[in-house]
Amino acid sequence: MLVRLMYASRAADAVDQEALLAILRQSKAQNTANGITGVLCFSGGIFLQLLEGGRMQVNALYNRIAADKRHRDVVLLRYEEIGERRFAGWSMGQVNLARLNPALLLKYSETAVLDPYAVSGQVSMALFEELVATASIVGQG
Repeated sequence: MLVRLMYASRAADAVDQEALLAILRQSKAQNTANGITGVLCFSGGIFLQLLEGGRMQVNALYNRIAADKRHRDVVLLRYEEIGERRFAGWSMGQVNLARLNPALLLKYSETAVLDPYAVSGQVSMALFEELVATASIVGQG
């Protein structure tokens, strides 16, 4: 049974580019071993992540993230059973928000700031779909 899970969290401490790359490296290694794929967005101290994989593996990863002291305000935005993966080729890709047109954020929220806490899970998913479609994905594979 495949599932897709989207969550948001706030970084408990400042996350610089080096720390973010370390998170991506660790995610890739662990996700590959567990059959999990997905994409991560990080902006302004907020993580927005979509995970796909087996129900037990995705649930276990989400529970680890929710218990991780590096995250706070962990919120489940969307959870669904899926027939196929959308991100099968990415053990963990990262949306490059530096290439993002701020008008895209304004399309879905009051300000041009990534804030999944201020919108519904459905809106977050629509925004995420456009983020993936319009911003480049780095760290594929």
